[in-house]
Amino acid sequence: MLAKRIVPCLDIKNGRTVKGVNFVDLRDAGDPVELAKKYAETGADELVFLDISATEERRRTLVNLVRDVAAQVNIPFTVGGGISSVEDVDILLQNGADKVSINSSAVKRPKLVNELSQKFGSQCVVVAIDAKKIDGEWIVHLVGGKVPTELNLFDWAKEVEQRGAGEILFTSMNNDGTKDGFANEALARLSEELNIPIIASGGAGNMQHFVDTFKDGKADAALAASVFHFQEIEIPDLKQELKRQGIPVRI
Repeated sequence: MLAKRIVPCLDIKNGRTVKGVNFVDLRDAGDPVELAKKYAETGADELVFLDISATEERRRTLVNLVRDVAAQVNIPFTVGGGISSVEDVDILLQNGADKVSINSSAVKRPKLVNELSQKFGSQCVVVAIDAKKIDGEWIVHLVGGKVPTELNLFDWAKEVEQRGAGEILFTSMNNDGTKDGFANEALARLSEELNIPIIASGGAGNMQHFVDTFKDGKADAALAASVFHFQEIEIPDLKQELKRQGIPVRI
């Protein structure tokens, strides 16, 4: 079995790392460059940087900040926010990103997934899906969770896989920031129906939640923010616990 990945996420607004609950009530969580350096040094497998207001503010990702973070890390680095063209991705890769994450732009123009995977390879293309369970159905939302669509999570995930996405980053809006655990039922279904890696996001509150999402949710990677930013869980301790419970990780 492949090693499971632990992925801290830097949600960036106005050049600072922020974290909220259910996508609202954001609070400051520190300097992204300092946090990135710490995570790379303490055993994170990858790092995700999401410029969370880029789409809403109709601008490109903060390239200078991406460059500064990339200079501090030696682990795979995924960047998202405001990406809508091959040119946008070219700029980010030139400035230190290893992969890109697209969300709203993929829904608005699904062919973008094809274009990016053809130009840069599917391993470079992460499609982020923010979904909320409403009346028993998982509905895809855009623009930082503010705009509901008519898309079903599972149908959309299958479509982007067919279009060339290399990974899915699924965030449960119901679980985000609640620290009650990941949406493991939905994650397990995604893992069963798709052939590409699934990154779990939304709901991490303790070490057991990570164990559960790897065992019950069948996730390939687990992404979290506040539990790492506010030192509630240290990555070396988490990896030792995962190993103790029989989950393969890189130590």
